[in-house]
Amino acid sequence: MQRDREILPARQAAIKIIQTLRKGGFTAYLAGGCVRDEILEIEPKDYDIATNATPEQIAGLFRYTASVGAAFGVMLVRDFGPSTEVATFRTDGPYSDNRRPDSVEFSTAERDAERRDFTINAMFLDPTAPDGHQIIDHVGGRDDLNRKIIRCVGEPSMRLLEDHLRALRAIRFAARFGFVIEPATAQAITAHASDLSGVSVERIGDEIRAMMIHPSRPRAAQLVQSLGLDRVIFGGNLINPDLFTLTKLPEHISDAPLALAAWAHDRYGDAILTKSGARAIEWRKNLNLSNVESERFLGVLHISGLYIREWAMMKTPERKRLASDPHADGALLLCEAIMPAGWASPRSVIGLLAKDGIGLSPDPLVTGQALIELGARPGPHFQRILDGIYDAQLEGAVDDQQGARQLAKTLIKEHA
Repeated sequence: MQRDREILPARQAAIKIIQTLRKGGFTAYLAGGCVRDEILEIEPKDYDIATNATPEQIAGLFRYTASVGAAFGVMLVRDFGPSTEVATFRTDGPYSDNRRPDSVEFSTAERDAERRDFTINAMFLDPTAPDGHQIIDHVGGRDDLNRKIIRCVGEPSMRLLEDHLRALRAIRFAARFGFVIEPATAQAITAHASDLSGVSVERIGDEIRAMMIHPSRPRAAQLVQSLGLDRVIFGGNLINPDLFTLTKLPEHISDAPLALAAWAHDRYGDAILTKSGARAIEWRKNLNLSNVESERFLGVLHISGLYIREWAMMKTPERKRLASDPHADGALLLCEAIMPAGWASPRSVIGLLAKDGIGLSPDPLVTGQALIELGARPGPHFQRILDGIYDAQLEGAVDDQQGARQLAKTLIKEHA
């Protein structure tokens, strides 16, 4: 019979794990991104632990463990509630697949720090020290944090050759924290830009998505372009380097497909504002967008084009149908970012239409089954009849089922 586990907040759970490892005679620290975030006074998303205990020794000290990469010295411990990653100090062998080391050798904290990507991610913290925040820094990460610098650990080209996704990670960190990428690291990113083509579109898409949901997205996009990674990611030549549209999106937006649509417009202009645009289709493939993300990205671009080009000429039913599209909200934001000051946004008109007593998308007064009962035969004209009745409902020409059914009979006769 399993004992009840003590459920603790993530940081407290990590401390209990460290204390248990210490009682077992091992060294253990908080490691990586959580240390960086605590120094920056940012709430970490999770807490990772590094130790000189091997996976087998870790499993022997805790009751609820799972191997998520024992060959690389990584275990999950759940004894105190949250799943906490516990990794053995290690050095890495060659990265023949440009993602994971072919082999690892368990080592010391200092050697473990030296194999990490950036100095700000290579520090350790002892939360059991008297002040609870003793930093163990073998690579100058604390100084780089203070100076707001993103720097590769060791020789930048070697770090990037191990995994060129680190180029995008450097950009994401620099943008998110308001840091600069130190010159040698930036030069290596540009020099090895073509190597990004060997990284899977899934991993590239994840990094770009993470950049786009954060308010720092204009800075991230600017770095992607200025360091020469954009051509590898998106294909083709950059037509316009400015990021006016992306910059004008409201900061609070966390809609990655909408932000990507703004970036695409910055790069290619109004030609991108079509659902079937070749560039838009290419972006969907190159970033491995899900079906939902693709529909959002393409839909926002397409509806934005309709708002800009055709809204002024649309009648009320067309306007209501357009404004009822699930991507119309994003398209409005994109249009307002694209268009110059003084442009008559459809937003106020849509607000009035929504409050006209009919609404933007009321339930139809007549359904397909009702048409059949009235004598209509399914065929090419069937949807046109339904659309005609619904248009009349949207503009208030009919407002009850009796009137709608009467119109239906008329339209059925016309299409007989």
